[in-house]
Amino acid sequence: MVKLYALNVLFKGPNNAIWLKSAYDLSAYSFFQRSSVQEFMAFVSKTIVERTQTAARQSVKEGEYMCHVYVRGDNLAGVLISDHDYPHRVSHTLITKVLDDFALSVPAASWPVGSEATISFPQLYTYLAKYQNPREADAMTKIQEELDETKIILVRDFLGVKVIVCMS
Repeated sequence: MVKLYALNVLFKGPNNAIWLKSAYDLSAYSFFQRSSVQEFMAFVSKTIVERTQTAARQSVKEGEYMCHVYVRGDNLAGVLISDHDYPHRVSHTLITKVLDDFALSVPAASWPVGSEATISFPQLYTYLAKYQNPREADAMTKIQEELDETKIILVRDFLGVKVIVCMS
């Protein structure tokens, strides 16, 4: 089962990354583990943004997690933390979509001085919930899955016809 744990938006400043907004789904962890897991994910998110060049994407394996990051040319950055089974293409598509929506909703002038408390972007939780199932949320993944199913059916039918022809 694929799992999406965190979706974070940061601003990459000249010296450090500034936290703008975050959404977490830590329901897979016990109540007592959640705060330390969230703290770890926040630390990794900030660190990976600070180490990623402007206008670059990367995916980094960190223990049992995959951390996908995209820092745009305007230094707005998105981090998605998932398990290893979550598709990379869907991860980066989601980060791009989130950052585009964030840039439309929140003025760029507030990014360097903003904080989690001062910036409103409730859509982040909607994205986190919707993309838990990447096959439903992403059209390309859904089409690829349907093509794979069709291919299996065609091969099975072809082999059935071949057996019938050989028996005649």
